[in-house]
Amino acid sequence: MRHPLDKLDWPIVTDRLLLRRAAPEDLDATWVFRQLPETSEWVTAAVETYDVYRERFLDEERLANLLVIELDGRVIGDLTLGVEDAWAQAEVADQAKGVQGELGWTLDPAYGGKGYATEAVRALIDICFKNLGLRRLHADCFYDNEASWRLMERVGMRREQHTVKDSLHRTKGWLDGLSYALLAEEWPAH
Repeated sequence: MRHPLDKLDWPIVTDRLLLRRAAPEDLDATWVFRQLPETSEWVTAAVETYDVYRERFLDEERLANLLVIELDGRVIGDLTLGVEDAWAQAEVADQAKGVQGELGWTLDPAYGGKGYATEAVRALIDICFKNLGLRRLHADCFYDNEASWRLMERVGMRREQHTVKDSLHRTKGWLDGLSYALLAEEWPAH
């Protein structure tokens, strides 16, 4: 089954960045920042070795959901978009297929604090609503990952849930979790 991102003309150019579909050739460039302790602390699955990372990166389903962020020809981060069905009652379930997306991101810490993540995530949100016709986007993070939830707020996402010690971190134990979302009708025209 084709991914909705396959429908678009790539790359997408923003003021300073270029977004494009990830390819197997991006393995080494993404490994540079994904293996850093300050990055791997918050990602869903930390990778301890290059071989483990290569296997995970090259997984066909994962690669289909992955975009890379380039600055002047250098890969500085990645974005994920998982398109999913919304919950629905049985009689209308067909109308809820493929209408929402889960967002994720990782940025090389060397490029943090310059607005690149904000610019890239805004572009992805724009793609989701204007080009893919999604109706709702959401993202989750640990409460302790302040950089991530502040990014969600900067791009206009609404905090929908703050859970108490429901999210298990690999080294920090049980932490609070946050869920943010945004509807297409809430997204301002750019």
